Amino acid sequence: MAGRVELVVRRAEAQVAEALTDTRVVSINGARQVGKSTLAKLAAAAAVQPAIRLLDDPATLRAARDDPAGFVEHDGLMVIDEIQLAPELFRAIKVVVDSDPRPGRFLLTASARILALRDLPDALPGRMEIFELWPFSQGEIDGGPDRFVDAAFAHGPALEFRSELNRRDYLDRVVRGGYPEAVRRPPRRRVAFFDSYLSTLIERDVSELALIERRGELRRLLALLAGRSGGLLVPAVLAARSGIPRTTLTRYLELLAAVFLIKEVPAWSAGSTQRAIGTPKLAYVDSGVACHLLGQDAVRLGEPGGAAGPMVENFVLAELARQLSWNEQRARLHHYRTRDGVEVDAVLETADGRIVGVEVKAGATIRTEDLAGLRHLASRVGSRFVAGYVLYTGRQTLPFGDRLRAMPIEALWRLAP
Repeated sequence: MAGRVELVVRRAEAQVAEALTDTRVVSINGARQVGKSTLAKLAAAAAVQPAIRLLDDPATLRAARDDPAGFVEHDGLMVIDEIQLAPELFRAIKVVVDSDPRPGRFLLTASARILALRDLPDALPGRMEIFELWPFSQGEIDGGPDRFVDAAFAHGPALEFRSELNRRDYLDRVVRGGYPEAVRRPPRRRVAFFDSYLSTLIERDVSELALIERRGELRRLLALLAGRSGGLLVPAVLAARSGIPRTTLTRYLELLAAVFLIKEVPAWSAGSTQRAIGTPKLAYVDSGVACHLLGQDAVRLGEPGGAAGPMVENFVLAELARQLSWNEQRARLHHYRTRDGVEVDAVLETADGRIVGVEVKAGATIRTEDLAGLRHLASRVGSRFVAGYVLYTGRQTLPFGDRLRAMPIEALWRLAP
């Protein structure tokens, strides 16, 4: 497995290469350890005499901070890795690309959302294209097409797929997650990676964005959030459960999103007159991290009282979010919940208003009541409803009425239009 990880082709590679042909500054943002530096070096290999600056090196970082204008002088492509360490470089880069507007001048990587950086001067509007690099998708790991979103909107309920995976196979994938180092390691050694990763995230990445005096609070909050993954993100409730003041907790949530650990899935509503809840849903960017914080491996996850339900849902939401960054069909990811408790785990909506609904079940058996939320959504949006799918751990595709299907979760990374 170790050799295979090195050969994984990232979906974003072609997108970054294309952007460098017509955009002055390209930035690859994403969590630590997802392969941003590797991707940047691959993109730079196609350039003529690129300059590569690694700000993790103390001497290089000092040079960037002491003389930003001199640091960014270079006639061709310059790669600056971990630019959040020296945000003063942005102003110098802006001067360079305004005086020489050729495309492909700078390729940046960052382990924090650029717009969240302190003291950031105007973020190069109109001059920079930003790509978010996620941990490996299942299709990147297995060599699948990763185009379920395209297939769903193209074919609707006509989609068919049969899987040979069983429930335990899916749980193994959920606890593994998609960080390259976690994929490479056996389960016993994966624990050490996640421990080290979370420590670095708090001690370094979060601290680069804000002064955190009580880091123990942040660690406890991470575990609390993992236990509520897939649930509504209500700061007042989290503050009460954690004992962290609400203003502090809100800031912590912003920081954890800025370093790509958690993600908010916004609520979907067709209009303000409907009885829909506008509260976002919480998801971890990587299900492996969430399972680690809960102390659950694949065996524990699958036991009665385990967290298989929310963790499998988190896994599916993250795969959908990954795909939306490269599938040809542009769509936005939402969740849906009414004040009466009717819900759909994921709602994909295109710019022209077409809707695909996705419900997630960790079991291998589907009951008719499992489709109640999708039926409600279909009746509400009418002809705009393309199809509704219950993604489950069973092996075959089953029809459940007009435009509704149960389908194996593996269809996410195996189907293409």
